[in-house]
Amino acid sequence: MRALTDAWTLGGVQIPNRVVLAPLAGIGNWFVRLQARRYGAGLVVSEMVSSHAVHYGNVRTTTELLTLHPDEHPVAVQLFGSDPEVMRSAAERVAAAGADLIDLNMGCPVPKVCKTGAGAALLADADRAVAVARAAREGSGLPVTVKLRPGRRPGDRDGVRLAHRLVAEAGVAGLAFHPRHASQQHAGRPDYELARELVAALPVPVTISGGLRDAATARRVFEETGAAAVMLARGALGNPWLFAEVLGTRDAPPTRAEVLAELEWVLDRAAEHLGPARAARYLRKFYPWYLRHLDVTPEQGDALQRSGSLAEARALLHGAPLARAA
Repeated sequence: MRALTDAWTLGGVQIPNRVVLAPLAGIGNWFVRLQARRYGAGLVVSEMVSSHAVHYGNVRTTTELLTLHPDEHPVAVQLFGSDPEVMRSAAERVAAAGADLIDLNMGCPVPKVCKTGAGAALLADADRAVAVARAAREGSGLPVTVKLRPGRRPGDRDGVRLAHRLVAEAGVAGLAFHPRHASQQHAGRPDYELARELVAALPVPVTISGGLRDAATARRVFEETGAAAVMLARGALGNPWLFAEVLGTRDAPPTRAEVLAELEWVLDRAAEHLGPARAARYLRKFYPWYLRHLDVTPEQGDALQRSGSLAEARALLHGAPLARAA
């Protein structure tokens, strides 16, 4: 019997279980990844990083987005781009930064990414996609995986055909498959039957992403598709306990005390990552994800999101408004 707690190998990298943190654009920095590992994720993937920014030595990219914590391994860094030689250079630098794997984004539907020929645009340019993946593997010397979708629009199967070519011609070690078309973004029911067919047809591990917002769905999709692993994304935002639930190591929602303690941990790590001033602004998008676990009024939540410093946020968390919400 297969189990999500089973260890597995991806391109020679040992993964302790079959629950993966997805790349979360603008969110998946080192402390978000470390948090997922703390709650059981077997593999974590970085937020999407521009291969051009890495190649040209952009300071923010090289000092923030390529920061890896020693306790988060195994970790994959996700790159996007459409120029094979730029990707070759970027992949080499990512390997030097200490990544265990490189993941390539060939499914992002965001226009500013697609207009550069990257992301989901590569689904319709298979020759270039194969060249980019091959360059990443050769430049880094690391196992390379690709995250992709079935196609750009309903009925389109370019992504499925590309998946076969990436394995046969570019030597990718595995795939992460989000069975919604790019035009659907994150809406609509994922086509898990199509995912099952792709899993059965390919000789490399396939991880399934998309729609896995609760433990029961993640377990069901793992069983029904035969996937090597499941990848948690939006469902894990402000809910790292989901990793433990999927793995069966907990079966209850977090208590108020656990939520507040976790928010304190996030505040501390954000300050470490960005400095207190930037962290105070950055975390405003994080607070609603955690507050949904607490019974707070809209006014209390708004006050936390408007807080101008980490000290003010801590005062709200430990003062009467949030800590005593019933």
